[in-house]
Amino acid sequence: MRKHVLLLGLLGLLASGCNESSREVGEAEATTATADGIAADSANLQPALQSITADEILQHTSVLASDAFEGRAPGTAGEDSTVGYLVRQFKALGLQPGNPDGTYVQEVPMVGFTAQPKATFKAGGKTIPLDFPADYVAVSRRFVPQIDISNSEMVFVGYGIVAPEYGWDDYKGLDVKGKTIVMLINDPPIPAAGNTSELDSTMFGGKAMTYYGRWTYKYEIAAEKGAAAAVIIHETEPAGYPYEVVSGSWSRENFDIQKDNNNTDRVAVEAWITQAKAQQLFSAAGKNLEQLKQAALQKDFKPVPLNATASFSIQNKLREIQSQNVVAKLEGADPELRNEYVVYTAHWDHLGKDETLQGDQVYNGALDNASGTAGLLELAEAFSKLPEKPKRSILFLAVTAEEKGLLGSKYYAENPLYPLNKTVANINMDVLNAYGPTADVMVIGYGNTTLEDVLAEAAATQDRHIVPEASPEKGSFYRSDHFEFAKQGVPALYAKSGVAVRNQPADFVQQWSDRYTARDYHKPSDEVRDNWNLEGAVEDLQLFMLVGYKVANAEKVPEWKPGTEFKARREASLAAPTDSADTLQ
Repeated sequence: MRKHVLLLGLLGLLASGCNESSREVGEAEATTATADGIAADSANLQPALQSITADEILQHTSVLASDAFEGRAPGTAGEDSTVGYLVRQFKALGLQPGNPDGTYVQEVPMVGFTAQPKATFKAGGKTIPLDFPADYVAVSRRFVPQIDISNSEMVFVGYGIVAPEYGWDDYKGLDVKGKTIVMLINDPPIPAAGNTSELDSTMFGGKAMTYYGRWTYKYEIAAEKGAAAAVIIHETEPAGYPYEVVSGSWSRENFDIQKDNNNTDRVAVEAWITQAKAQQLFSAAGKNLEQLKQAALQKDFKPVPLNATASFSIQNKLREIQSQNVVAKLEGADPELRNEYVVYTAHWDHLGKDETLQGDQVYNGALDNASGTAGLLELAEAFSKLPEKPKRSILFLAVTAEEKGLLGSKYYAENPLYPLNKTVANINMDVLNAYGPTADVMVIGYGNTTLEDVLAEAAATQDRHIVPEASPEKGSFYRSDHFEFAKQGVPALYAKSGVAVRNQPADFVQQWSDRYTARDYHKPSDEVRDNWNLEGAVEDLQLFMLVGYKVANAEKVPEWKPGTEFKARREASLAAPTDSADTLQ
């Protein structure tokens, strides 16, 4: 009954063009996407919204997370099963092939590489023992069979950041060519002036992580500076995940996109070490890691030679594979606007199977991200049930290799099937809510785009409000597939159920999340469980449908908000004429 009441409330809101926003964010200004009233009657949306059910989410998730799918690793039989299942589902829904070549797939050329590393650190006349992968992991993303680095001088470069807009340079002109640089994870947590319990909001986003804090940036700047090797010190709290997440992923086959230069522009060795091993290294070198961490919080920090050397030997087992994004299309009804697109994304891949494990060897990835892929199928079904298509076209894009570095979405964003300046929005799903309905909706990367205002408007009809992410310091905005669209300027929304679970204690989600992170995240135990409550996932998917539907029919399209780092890229993209050769239709 509650669903029907909420639905009728939303339909009235859509028909009136009302701009009432959520309690949490206050009275929102009329934005480009929400200002356009959409005339939609109950017969138009009700069957579509009601088609999204907990039973069907569970059914799709159970199939995709079954042992038969072998953990859905790219380049394996598990990929074949997954892609086949998704294509069959899209066909059964009557959706068109999403690739203009008439297929439901986009080939993603990748190289699989399995590193067999050996590493030695020497400091203070001592050899620091290093056990792979318990103490460290190291890979080379250069597509060559062997990498050798001998007695490379080690230098501590603080957070390894060069950020002119903050007046920050951890390198201070030091030539690190041929050296092994050692870095801290995340951004510098700089205390606010006069209040050391808070972080300075004018530096690196305050509590929120910027891209400078993401591990991918740290290796990118290391390559730009010409370092021989780059080592990140892992710490669970600032990283946002335990070391076992790193070692579990990096000690197996990894992937990157094929390039003509075989990735020779990448730093030769990318490595992590545990905090305990880092402390041992610094102590042997006569340095105090905690004191250096404090020094690294200052703009005047200068690189510190460690009087230590690093040697790496990495054998790379290489193989070329063709992985696949899966894409289906619901073509829009408007003759002109049908050439503009709303893209829903979810990554279909997980970590595959590890036959070296005792007991359970399959990383089923039930929540991460069989659930999100199931949600993508549910949204596709819901849109297919609309008697009248929206004006703009809708793409349903299940991407590969998110777990290997957002590679499927990166490849699509760099090789789009439809022009990105005609792609008006991306809505991403990664790990659906399995703990029950919430009174709030959490926006990852809060404050970035007017899509949030559409979301708030829809959420209010469910008696819900939008809130910022609970832990912006973990950098979740940079860790899922929407980020690759955002980097190219496409307004992107990444939202999840919030933390206020109805009829549960205030700390219910925190306990649930802590338990999942410690017990199941990126482990074989991420499996379908009997105690899941997917009603919250149903509500979230209904919101995502309503946001996409509204954007697909609005006169004006979403925008990045002022001050957002992606706004300039979008404006430049829209100002550039669309090359007809790039319009692959």
